[in-house]
Amino acid sequence: MQELVTYLEMTSPDDLNPATVLPTIALVPATGPQTRALTLRIGTQYNWDSAAFTDAQWSDYLARTDSWMITSNDQPAGLADYEVTGDTVEVTTFGLVPEFVGKGIGAHALTLTLQRAWTLTPTISRVWLHTSTQDHPNALPNYRKRGLRPFKTKPGISLPPAS
Repeated sequence: MQELVTYLEMTSPDDLNPATVLPTIALVPATGPQTRALTLRIGTQYNWDSAAFTDAQWSDYLARTDSWMITSNDQPAGLADYEVTGDTVEVTTFGLVPEFVGKGIGAHALTLTLQRAWTLTPTISRVWLHTSTQDHPNALPNYRKRGLRPFKTKPGISLPPAS
């Protein structure tokens, strides 16, 4: 089976279709150790490259990204990382830790993540991210419901046959 990677973007903050507000969900700055620990908790099950980073790769990644912890009632619930290049922001990480998946917070967490992306520099013209068929099955529908539009797909890695 072949993984499929889908790239999505929005080119205006007006494209955002916000989810219902959940006042218990927030974004707070994440430290390097928090970012690494949350990435491992979230990404290992989805085979994220970042879940297998070496110390040197982590050092490089943390130096170029802005990391925010998604919280639910002040408890770590997920992670959003951003990388700014010129007038473009890539959401390099968005995900929830396993115990918060399926609890109904992903849509609002993504809304907060995209709202923050549009504030990172004054001249942003594009926010983008990618997902794959290895990610949670709700990821792509959530991205599309929030207003992100696919602009490219490509094959990813070859996956072993399902048992």
